[in-house]
Amino acid sequence: MKKGLLLVFSLIVFTCLGQDEGEPTFGENLTFSGYVELYYLYDFANPENHNTPPFLFNFNRHNEVNLNLGYLKVDYKTAGTRANLALMSGTYAGANLAHEPLYLRNIFEANAGVKLLEDHELWIDAGVFESHIGFESAVGRRCRTMTRGILAENSPYYEAGVKLSYTSKNEKWFASAMMLNGWQRITRVPGSSLPAFGHELRFSPSAAFSFTSSSFVGSEYPDTERRMRYFHNLYAEVELSERFNFVAGFDIGVEQESYRATKYNTWYSPVVVAQWQAGEKISVSARAEYYSDPDNVILSAGFPAGFETFGYSLNTDFDLRENVLWRLECRTFQPRTGTLWPGANYKDFNLFAGTALSVKL
Repeated sequence: MKKGLLLVFSLIVFTCLGQDEGEPTFGENLTFSGYVELYYLYDFANPENHNTPPFLFNFNRHNEVNLNLGYLKVDYKTAGTRANLALMSGTYAGANLAHEPLYLRNIFEANAGVKLLEDHELWIDAGVFESHIGFESAVGRRCRTMTRGILAENSPYYEAGVKLSYTSKNEKWFASAMMLNGWQRITRVPGSSLPAFGHELRFSPSAAFSFTSSSFVGSEYPDTERRMRYFHNLYAEVELSERFNFVAGFDIGVEQESYRATKYNTWYSPVVVAQWQAGEKISVSARAEYYSDPDNVILSAGFPAGFETFGYSLNTDFDLRENVLWRLECRTFQPRTGTLWPGANYKDFNLFAGTALSVKL
């Protein structure tokens, strides 16, 4: 952790020292912010260890008041440089970064970038970022529902590497290409020498519509067992009126069955989330989703017969203050075959109910 902090702050100081005469001073370019999201979730299967099923990484503790995500963040930005550092805690961090070294598990973001062309928004950034994949974030306030979809929970929330990005002058197009350390990894898989690659392309012809494509190509195995993984995420966000909007997304991925195999295993997931603004400070959202991983590529632990599950949720939000959001949600899972989580108290229909309170600092 100390080495990471030193690196980020050194980059910030370096960029400040390189400012042209007459530019704002260091302090004028710093922005401090934070976020806190508390929750209570009741899983009607009543798991004895208080853990929800292992494919959920947000709001994953049953029958207790807990912190899902809390972070403090500092941003630095000038016309030609930018950097940010965010340190976090919560059950999200504990579950989602459990495979990282202990000294990295509290990093939410730590990156720095330089603008390459004075008259164009062409940037190169390096460090730890929020993932470029999907429309849902670990930050609940940015999402239409309290909990995340199965496809978001089982694709990267964060990534580490270097990224080249461009935004068109009319801001209708955004494109980026990146070299990464792996599939949701700050440190690379031990024994692997192969970097991963990805892209993001977003087209926003108007404020009411956007279309985004993103990808990942890499391996999550050492070189001696390498299996190539190819993944693509596609989604569209549509605002039909001032009161009604929706997002529709689709994930699909393939991975080699074994080292040097010519056959591939496939997983995929469609999802639709609709939101209705019921009043000035009240909104209602509904989600329908399906996740299929019959060959246990992503969900391999505890699912000997594969994982194929439908999911539905209903969400109500109350904007208590400009920076305070209170949410209520009921969620169900219905496995296509078998039980949701073999070996636990789960049956062929499972119900969760919860509430969350978030404060933007």
